[in-house]
Amino acid sequence: RDKNAFFKQLSAGGCAGMCVDLTLFPLDTIKTRLQSQQGFHKAGGFRGIYAGVPSAAVGSFPNAAAFFVTYECAKSLLGAGGAPAAPKAAPVTHMLAASLGEVVACLIRVPTEVVKQRTQASPSSSTYSTLLATLREEGVRGLYRGYGSTVLREIPFSLVQFPLWEYLKHLLAKS
Repeated sequence: RDKNAFFKQLSAGGCAGMCVDLTLFPLDTIKTRLQSQQGFHKAGGFRGIYAGVPSAAVGSFPNAAAFFVTYECAKSLLGAGGAPAAPKAAPVTHMLAASLGEVVACLIRVPTEVVKQRTQASPSSSTYSTLLATLREEGVRGLYRGYGSTVLREIPFSLVQFPLWEYLKHLLAKS
């Protein structure tokens, strides 16, 4: 039973994350280029709108899967797997589980984001050449540039989103 639940969480989380990331990728490219220090047009404008998509595609499934598996496992370990024994403590449990999920998922998300954003801002470079240049110039640490700030950015969203999601899921299950 637990093995089956694990694979369902892994598959559902990974597929959902990959669908969202790949569908919204062009908007992310435009946002990245608008924020680029070199300016939107020099960063590529609307040209090469899918530059960096390989890193997003490679990292998307494991990133989302890692989040949801960690979230569900932490939620279960913290006592909110099914119907929580202490409903008032459930939101705190969901907040802690989601925060832990973000910490783990960012171990995958940040390196793929670093490569993706650098490729988006320099569309004449391939994803692979951007990865190699980052490793050559900065080492593995370069792939984790911004890890702490990314975790700090993601956790507040999860603190609000997941207790609300769990509450609404519970509410709708009653009706």
